[in-house]
Amino acid sequence: MRVSLLQIAVNNNETVESRRVRVAALVSAQAGADLVVLPELWTVGAFAADLYDAGAEPVPGGPTAEAMSAAALDAGVWLHAGSVVERGAGQDGPLYNTSLVFSPDGELRHTYRKIHRFGFDRGEAALMAAGHEVVTAPLPQATLGLATCYDLRFPELFRLLVDAGAQLLVIPAGWPARRREHWTLLARARAVESQAYVLACGTAGTHADVELAGHSIVIDPWGVVLAEAGPGEEVLTVDLDPALVGKTRADFPVLRDRVLGMPTPTPAAGPS
Repeated sequence: MRVSLLQIAVNNNETVESRRVRVAALVSAQAGADLVVLPELWTVGAFAADLYDAGAEPVPGGPTAEAMSAAALDAGVWLHAGSVVERGAGQDGPLYNTSLVFSPDGELRHTYRKIHRFGFDRGEAALMAAGHEVVTAPLPQATLGLATCYDLRFPELFRLLVDAGAQLLVIPAGWPARRREHWTLLARARAVESQAYVLACGTAGTHADVELAGHSIVIDPWGVVLAEAGPGEEVLTVDLDPALVGKTRADFPVLRDRVLGMPTPTPAAGPS
């Protein structure tokens, strides 16, 4: 299974419309990949909270969804198009940080509204509503578990994704450079504890006066880093073996020994 992570640079000197056209062309160039992944909020910028309202789009039917649908169809790939600022129902509907997954025929198959919002009562945490659904996306080769950026700090979400069948954990992000070590550490931890691949696609560049970390990373179920990008815009392409997930879980079956958080077994009925 070939995956390509497109680490997009988001800078103030490029309009959203120009970036959307540029990114669509980059996606279209990935013909031959099975899965292409984009970062979080690459249209307006993850830290540009003052642009969220003006840059919000309906899902489906917004300009980013339309452009990414066409690009996925053009390349013939499954596309995790990162996330957009979604405008919920109504002219003044709530905002969500929403990820979009398209099939190779350009159909929007799955959406995920970010559950954990960053900002500690400011920025995203104050301006966006929280999602509530744990979302997986079955592909022909493997099942994706969907999470976004700050979600990475909450391992209980990833336990739920594993229980729902996830084999590849896909995490688009707009992670700041000043906490890059946390990005790498947490991504490896989620891979090891979940015995799953982690595909963590970050943003490059500087916007809203925040330098982004870049350093998109692909990690195997043993926690081995298969590939890591640098700080700038970059395409990271890696060949994965989804069967390694099942083999790892069978050879080193730690997940079956979970106790806390597991459903309480129902006692067997005694003789009547």
